[in-house]
Amino acid sequence: MYDTSLWLGGKEYKSRLIVGTGKYPSFENMREAIEASGAEIVTVAVRRVSLPGQGESLLDYIDTKKYTLLPNTAGCYTADEALRTCYLAREAGLGSFVKLEVIGDSRTVLPYTNDDPVLAKKLEDAGAAAVMPLGAPIGSGLGIRNPYNIKIILETVTVPVIVDAGVGTASDAAIAMELGCDGVLMNTAIAGAKDPVAMATAMKLAIEAGRLAFKAGRIGKKLYATASSPIEGVPDWSTS
Repeated sequence: MYDTSLWLGGKEYKSRLIVGTGKYPSFENMREAIEASGAEIVTVAVRRVSLPGQGESLLDYIDTKKYTLLPNTAGCYTADEALRTCYLAREAGLGSFVKLEVIGDSRTVLPYTNDDPVLAKKLEDAGAAAVMPLGAPIGSGLGIRNPYNIKIILETVTVPVIVDAGVGTASDAAIAMELGCDGVLMNTAIAGAKDPVAMATAMKLAIEAGRLAFKAGRIGKKLYATASSPIEGVPDWSTS
């Protein structure tokens, strides 16, 4: 089935999966998982990027000619800290995108945005190229806890909606895509799996399957059963 690409910041992407770079057992394992995911955008915490001469860096394992870097402001608690981190990302040559994170609470850690349609609209009005509502608290693996709010967000904004945080396994990613989301961003679900490379492959397939199901158009939900085969014209043997 024909499908359009994901457009972010004026750039076209075939993959609708965005992956992170933290929590992997090793940089080599991270590189293999990113490759298996089929992702074209890779998010990087600016605070984790080593400066030249400071030893091995995760950027040594990411082909910046192949992947678009999405620096993020992880660890920032104020707008000033986030802006300073954005400037550092720009000066370090990490690209023109930024994933804005400002932590409001250190225990529950909700640094992106919750699934509030009003807030999503305000972010769009402020100039955000995409809004990224959480599926569940970051790193929880609880999946899509409130699909109804995400559906309302999809009806409220015109920019891409990318679920970020809370995905635990492939079925969670498929659900997000079946709702009509434009993409899914994840890190822990892949990096924390027993086999990150295999999970990355599963996530790639789930994103593709969920998107295809959304485009195909699911059947409506009914309270009662409906026979798959027509019953009109079938003899009523009970009266014979």
